[in-house]
Parts: sequence; structure tokens; C-alpha cells
Amino acid sequence: MSSTVTETLATHVALISGQPDIEYHPDSAKYRARTASRLASDPSLLATPLPEGFPAKLEGPIIWEGRDWTQENHWIYRLTNVEITEIDEALAYFKALSKPLGYISSETFPLPTLGTPLKAIAKELYHGKGFSVVRGIPVDKYSREDLAIVYAGVSSYIGPSRGKQDKANAMLAHVKNLTVSHAAQGASGQSAYTTEKQVFHTDAGDLVGLLVIQSAAEGGLFRMSSCGRIYNELAATRPDLIKVLSEPWPLDSFGGDPGYVMRPLLFIEDGEHAVIQYSRRKFTGYGAQKRSPHIPPITEAQAEALDALHFLAEKFSLGIQGQKGDIQYINNVGLVHAREAFRDDSEHIRHLIRLWLRDDELAWKTPKALQRSWSKLYSVPADDQQFPLEPEVAQKQGGVAI
Repeated sequence: MSSTVTETLATHVALISGQPDIEYHPDSAKYRARTASRLASDPSLLATPLPEGFPAKLEGPIIWEGRDWTQENHWIYRLTNVEITEIDEALAYFKALSKPLGYISSETFPLPTLGTPLKAIAKELYHGKGFSVVRGIPVDKYSREDLAIVYAGVSSYIGPSRGKQDKANAMLAHVKNLTVSHAAQGASGQSAYTTEKQVFHTDAGDLVGLLVIQSAAEGGLFRMSSCGRIYNELAATRPDLIKVLSEPWPLDSFGGDPGYVMRPLLFIEDGEHAVIQYSRRKFTGYGAQKRSPHIPPITEAQAEALDALHFLAEKFSLGIQGQKGDIQYINNVGLVHAREAFRDDSEHIRHLIRLWLRDDELAWKTPKALQRSWSKLYSVPADDQQFPLEPEVAQKQGGVAI
């Protein structure tokens, strides 16, 4: 089907449903045209006052641009042989306890030396630049279960609380191309399980950890961008879009109950932190997961705001190419992230394992609209926590995921 026919069909569907002509993959030409049209029809948009409590400019170390970081040693912590030996000793200690994996913690996985720099990384995630990489986990030397223990054990110093990633209480999620092996489970409806570009978004919870078991043959660059930097740009140039982002949006649950919920995408907490929480597919659908037809459409203003978030995030982003054995940690409330398309081959099949983490002592204040979700996320008792060792498509948690 030609691109012209595809665009015509998309426009036709938009006219029927009331949904703007917008898709999961942002189109810069449509974005520019929408911006020009909206400003031409209402030039007063540029004079829109910022919402109450939203400052003209935010300051702090988590507000940066990709060009601010020029050397890997600004964000990489390289494990030493002594520290890897300490990890192995902690692994043996935990296994000797004969406890379920849900009991992995800094107490049951003791790292008397490495624990100190790991806790410093946790502080950097919440109160510094918001990202870090621990490099050098020898993934090939461990069984899959031992690797899960090592990953959760090291990460317990970053975020003592682990968040569930599906309704089956899975603490781990495997991120790889599952469109062939798990097609019946809906892998083609979630970009994380494909080789395609994943646009800027956030996950659930405070912190995200990604352990690289294997990198792709080509591509797969991980990108992240500062929510505060995006906020400052919009506050200075398009305050009307700040207002749009701070108001309730209809988030699709794709067949959940309820069918959608209303909440903002942008929050300002304590007057100093810009918190963005959103996934573009909740408003556009993705692949086989189509936007539900019986929920409110987004508006033209919201469509422009979605594109503004993406293209500004892209403009200010930092790209990191993960290596086998890396653990990438990011502040999921202060940064948005994306992934470029990739190609696997027989020897290099991209495979990451994800954790959702939180440190209650270091955490930012959770916006009121997210508190219920956060409470459910971090509510699983140790005995009920599951650690799937092989890839599976995450099961819906019910209602609307973040």
C-alpha cells in the first residue's frame, strides 16, 4: 500500500472517530503543519499563563542536554575483579539461605565494599543527573537463575523496593524481539517486543534498571532526555502546551476495566521537579494494539503536545550504546527514554532484563494522580514475587498501566 493511500486512510479514520491524524511514530511534517495551523488560528496561545505552581524555569543537576555529556566516565561505574568476587560471594550467601528470590535484599545479598558506590549511584539517580551505568557483570558465567539473583541483589542497593511488571507479580521483564515466538501473546502490539524504533516514553515507577544480556548485531541505541529541560523549553516558547500537558488526558487501557482513565501527563512537585509520565501508544495505539474506538479522542492541542514532547526529547537527548554486562539505571520520573531500531543475527540477539525500582528514603514526592498506581506497583510480598527466567509478554495489570 502506498504512503499516500495509507495517509488518506488514516485521515478518513480520524474524521470518523474524531481522533486527530496522529500515529505512534511521530511525523515531523505533520507536527510542523499542526503547529503552524494552531498558532495561525489563535496567536494568543503564546500568551497563555503557566498553571498555578508551575515555575517559569526549573534548575538542578537533572536538567541537562545530551551535549553536556562528552565522556563515558561521566556516567559509567566499572566493576573491578575484587567487586565481581564480592558479588559471587553474595550470590553464594543468598543461595545458602534457601529462600525464595523475593527475599533478595541488601541484607541477604551483602556487598560490604561495592554497596557504598551503589548507594552513591542511587543518590545520583534521584538527586543528580538521573542516570548511571554499572559495567562489567559477567553474564555468561552465571546460570539464568543465578543471573537473576545477581541482578536483583546488586539492584537492591539502588532501589530496595521492586515493582511488579504484570498481574502475575513478575519482578523481571525480558525485553527482546518476540514478534515470532510470542505472536499469539500480543508481542506485535507492544514496541518493546519488536525490533522497531521505540519512541520516547516512560515506564512505571521511580527507577528503571536494564541489564544487557546480549546486544544487537546493529542498532538499538538507548536514548534518554531530561523532563526538566523539555519543560523549560516549553515554558519559554509554548506555555499553552504546558497547560495542555498538565490537564487530564484519556489513557486507553486496551480492553481493561475501566476502558480508560483521565489524568495529566505532566506534574510539578515541590516547585522543583518536572515529572512526565506517559506512553504514546496509550493515545495512538501501536501495531496490532489499536486505539479503542469507544473512548474519548485526544484533541488537536494534545496531538501537538505529544509531538512536542517527542521532538524536544529527541533534540536534547543523550544516546548510550549498551554493552553486554551493562546495567543501565535511569530516573523514570525525571527522564524520558527511547530506543532506536535494531537488527539481530544468529550470534547477536538483543536481550535485556528490566527491573522497576524505588528507594523510599531518596524518592521524590509521588504526584497524587500516580500514588494509587505506585502503591499497587510496590505492594507485592516477598513470598509472592515471581522472577521469570525466560521471555514472556507482560500480562496486563488491569485498568490502565502507566
